[in-house]
Amino acid sequence: MTVRRVMGIETEYGILQPGRPMANPMLLSSHVVAVHAAAREGARAKARWDYDDEDPLHDARGFRLQRAAAHPSLLTDDPDRPAPSGDGPQELERPAVEEYEDPGAANVILTNGARLYVDHAHPEYSSPEVTNPLDAVRWDRAGEQVMLASVRTLMSSPALPDVTLYKNNVDGKGATYGTHENYLVDRAVPFGDLAARLIPFFVSRQVFTGAGRVGLGQRGEHAGFQLSQRADYVEAEIGLETTLRRPLVNTRDEPHADPARWRRLHVIVGDATMLEVATYLRLGTASLVLWLIERAVAEGGAGGALGAIDRLTLRDPVQATRLVSHDLTLTTRLELADGRYLTALEIQRTYLDAVRSALAHVGDPLDDQTSDVLDRWESLLDRLAVDPASCAREVEWLAKLRLLEGMRRRDHLAWDHPRLAAVDLQWSDLRPERGLYHRLVAAGAVELLVTPQEVDDAVVHPPQDTRAYFRGEAVARYGAEISAASWDSVVFDVPGAATLQRVPMRDPLRGTHAHVGALLAASPDAATLLAALGG
Repeated sequence: MTVRRVMGIETEYGILQPGRPMANPMLLSSHVVAVHAAAREGARAKARWDYDDEDPLHDARGFRLQRAAAHPSLLTDDPDRPAPSGDGPQELERPAVEEYEDPGAANVILTNGARLYVDHAHPEYSSPEVTNPLDAVRWDRAGEQVMLASVRTLMSSPALPDVTLYKNNVDGKGATYGTHENYLVDRAVPFGDLAARLIPFFVSRQVFTGAGRVGLGQRGEHAGFQLSQRADYVEAEIGLETTLRRPLVNTRDEPHADPARWRRLHVIVGDATMLEVATYLRLGTASLVLWLIERAVAEGGAGGALGAIDRLTLRDPVQATRLVSHDLTLTTRLELADGRYLTALEIQRTYLDAVRSALAHVGDPLDDQTSDVLDRWESLLDRLAVDPASCAREVEWLAKLRLLEGMRRRDHLAWDHPRLAAVDLQWSDLRPERGLYHRLVAAGAVELLVTPQEVDDAVVHPPQDTRAYFRGEAVARYGAEISAASWDSVVFDVPGAATLQRVPMRDPLRGTHAHVGALLAASPDAATLLAALGG
């Protein structure tokens, strides 16, 4: 009965080299990762990513896609070749990471427990595992600072290319790149039921989670503005792909944890959001809906609350995704499978009411963060229905739209004017002196949930209540003695030891500060730590 669950965010950043629009993005991305490894991680960057547990072709529907039949963009488990994007030509030259003294520098485990690497021709920051949406915001913001530090380092060196990074999801030329949410879900929930109950939620949540986008259509071929950056790229209801034929529900069954207990819900349809409240509610509301679905399976019902959810099946979810995104009035009615018509706001209200009903049925007191997510969710739905402009401090598409409409009125610009597209891009520029979002922060025009000091600390230190604590602290303390690491293990290479020694971490809620903090503090080297763990 809480928003608490293991979760995290993966963000692929848009990348450009000023003055060189045809520069190889894979090579630029490799520079971004490598300079961070050299400048911030030092000897700790020696550890390579351990791909042994990667299984991107395992489908939750009960089969494994044959490797020969898989699109190259799905092959994210090859340490020698970054997976290309599904949007463009696949013959792009592989970035010459051999140019660096340490090829592993293009794939780094950070001291905060995160992973920084090249994926699909973009630099990607995969946050450490956290247990609540507010911490998800904090370590997501830490990723922005990690990327900004690389931009600054590259700018300071005449021998390296300048790059500009954008926390967005479209390049304006037909390509999109992902911001993926990850949630651990009870394996007892049948995947088909999970998908069916989530699809209307994902379609309709754009009303408060969308980042806003200038242009309609995958290439922005039609003038206008829409709620979501990803909506026009959704092409299927359910599927394994992530960079083509993008589905509303991804079927990758790669839990990075004990597969008998958990599945990892890999959500690929969300936008990268700069506004902290948008990120917070995107994960907080999803966690509550997952709680509702899990409880229904565990207890054979949720006080009747799921009945209303099961009647929300959409006639055409892919088309509905675009309809919601293209409707700035929030009044378009979507056709349901049973013949009814509901707006996105009404669908979201049904989910909110179902969660509240189930919580009331349980009757236990709510923790502060769960109460806050529920109250904010309800408040936004109320205000979006009568006065959307009042939500511009919390909803990103509205904050961006207010800025763009001001330009349009002042300079008499049509939606197809290139200046508006440029502003859309500049919104998500990570550089505070250039990014328009940062100007709103400076003006107090958006609501913040975490302090700069909390973010700075999260750049260096891991969360204390997940296994990310052990991973990050091990890298910080014993980096030179770590051969490899992944989400669910750390492999030590202790001088003088006969073999490598793997420490498994199949339970994401072990390896916390409470669990191993004292042990780490008492272990001056990896050999001492491993001896204690072995004992």
